[in-house]
Amino acid sequence: MLLTKPTSKPLRKLLFPYQNSILSSLYRPQNPAYTHTQKSNYVNVYMKWKKDSYFDSIEHIDKSIVLKPIINLKNCITEDPNGCIPIYEVSKKGLQLDVPMKVAKFLRKYPSIFEEFAGEYNHPWFKLTPEAAEIDREEKRVYQDCRVDLRYRLKKLILMSKEKVLPLKIIQGMEWFLGLPDDFLHYPEKNLDGSFRFVTMEDGLEGLAVDSGEKVLSAMQRNAMKKGVYSGAPTEAIEFPLFPSKGLRLRNKIEDWLKEFQKLPYVSPYEDFSHLLPDTDASEKRVVGLLHELLSLFVEHSAERKKLKCLKKYMGLPQKVHRAFERHPGIFYLSFKNKTCTVILKEAYCDESAIEKHPLLEVRKKYIRLMRESAVLLKNRRVNGRLAGGGNMELDLDLEPKIEDRGDGGNTEVDLDLDSENDQRDGECSQ
Repeated sequence: MLLTKPTSKPLRKLLFPYQNSILSSLYRPQNPAYTHTQKSNYVNVYMKWKKDSYFDSIEHIDKSIVLKPIINLKNCITEDPNGCIPIYEVSKKGLQLDVPMKVAKFLRKYPSIFEEFAGEYNHPWFKLTPEAAEIDREEKRVYQDCRVDLRYRLKKLILMSKEKVLPLKIIQGMEWFLGLPDDFLHYPEKNLDGSFRFVTMEDGLEGLAVDSGEKVLSAMQRNAMKKGVYSGAPTEAIEFPLFPSKGLRLRNKIEDWLKEFQKLPYVSPYEDFSHLLPDTDASEKRVVGLLHELLSLFVEHSAERKKLKCLKKYMGLPQKVHRAFERHPGIFYLSFKNKTCTVILKEAYCDESAIEKHPLLEVRKKYIRLMRESAVLLKNRRVNGRLAGGGNMELDLDLEPKIEDRGDGGNTEVDLDLDSENDQRDGECSQ
């Protein structure tokens, strides 16, 4: 049974006789030495979310959720020896390929990418348009020419884990964000070097480990060294570059906390963090640094927030890791378009020289341009069809899935904890 401290002075003396005496040092043990350098000074600040039209309008982030099933279907076509497939070959694989509707309907929404023709028994068949086929060849050249870069990004992802090993299913769930082809792990002799090894983990899962003695620097460390403000000392501080949204004002208490937070030592996501106490600002700075580095490796420097949950167990992230995004709006932006929460690393779009551009990004942008051309083609077809039939000229041109805009500008407040009710789905990292 816990006793609260009594308010009555005589009763206090009776229950706590050594409180103000010389023996108080014996009654109350001294704090361990490490608490003098690391206090549990976690400040529970609340940050107001503010809509930022610039980050909400980045096209290759906004369209990424639709581009992924397009690429999956494109791969199905290119893997066929004839370069074309009947609709019945993929019509039952919609869920597996992340297609949000009937596969045939989805393919017909993008005529500048998928060309339909009547095949055997008059069944619908699909092949790539010449423009899409050319981009596919460019994509394969990027995979070939940048294999070392892609391998290094995978290596860094694994080195950020506690045991320097990740389950294969986790890696497969991160392939889209890292820009790895679907078959990257199918050809280890070609795509991996001697520092990688396949292992069986304690929970029986097949995993990929990295044995590397090289010192890996994070993007934060490299940039700080270029500016001459970091020498690599273990307890040295690195301040995160902040990019606050216009019109966002912080209370004095929060500003003071943020200044002290920036002065804390920077712990690289590739270094041991076992000396950090949980629920401290020092531990939070390590988490923010890891998330910053993780997003810097991705193609769009962004990811659906729920997709990052599967990394918590293996990277030593707290249960409520999403709070790190909410408490640092100068580093991360949360976009609520496409009925999901997408985390965007602001530095990648506000300081282009700070974060290395992914070699696959330009290829994905070219696919997105074909998606726009599809919208024009469908619009012309509808206009011509209704002109010929004398029907209503009003067109429904919203070809993409409906987008739920979670704000109208200004200091709109929203419930940022959208995924907390889904914490039991931490293992959701499938492609």
